[in-house]
Amino acid sequence: MTINCKGRLVDLSYPRVMGILNITPDSFHDGGKHKGRDAILKHAARMLDEGASFLDIGAYSSRPGAADIPMVEEEERILPVIEWLMEAFPQSILSVDTFRSEVARKCLDRGAAMINDITAGAGDSSMMPLAAKYQVPYCMMHMKGTPQTMKKLAVYQDLISEVYFSLSEKVALARSFGISDLLIDPGFGFAKTISQNFELLRNLDFFRYFELPLLVGISRKSMIYKSLDTKVSESLNGTTALHMMALSKGAVILRVHDVAEAMECIVMFQRTSGVKA
Repeated sequence: MTINCKGRLVDLSYPRVMGILNITPDSFHDGGKHKGRDAILKHAARMLDEGASFLDIGAYSSRPGAADIPMVEEEERILPVIEWLMEAFPQSILSVDTFRSEVARKCLDRGAAMINDITAGAGDSSMMPLAAKYQVPYCMMHMKGTPQTMKKLAVYQDLISEVYFSLSEKVALARSFGISDLLIDPGFGFAKTISQNFELLRNLDFFRYFELPLLVGISRKSMIYKSLDTKVSESLNGTTALHMMALSKGAVILRVHDVAEAMECIVMFQRTSGVKA
């Protein structure tokens, strides 16, 4: 299993890490932490040195209840960062975390190599055609509603079947546009309660039937720190425990805040499962 990132084939027959680089002031864990060119480049360099295969750059906070921001503000945040990163780390693979096709297009033109869309095209009907035109990997996440409304929409008759069916429709639509490289993300924390998140994790291997790379983003989320009755800053150990479970159930990309620890988790998974890089 491979994906084509700007002419480079990335082998996903073994797990990879995607490092999170939020440049928003209000993200739930690191909002406002990385300000200015030097701080951003230092953090990116650290994640790459620790083993991140991808960097996921986000300028629009998608935490529950986050304020909507105009596109021009998102662009002002993200475009300089893409340029800085490509200048400093030209061989890095940058993913742009956005649901707006125009933001994605401008980032791709500046060197980004893949799109991570939390709305799976529902937020902008031009996103899938854009991914097809640029022939970049496209990650589709399951979510109902928007970051502003999703907490009210965590209602399901059959969670696993409904998430699977929704993603299958998105996969078919993406294929109809001619997107070659698809990744799926079941959307932990997006229109799902804590108990629903754990149900999703227990049944994660069901999504192997897509035969597509499975990306999991559970790093330091509320399903962890609320279950442990602790704070987000103290949720790394719980994150690592769930990362191991996600890997055992088929995740091939871990989207994380803590790259070194995720890489160690992958090494332990490989040693216990026999999966080799």
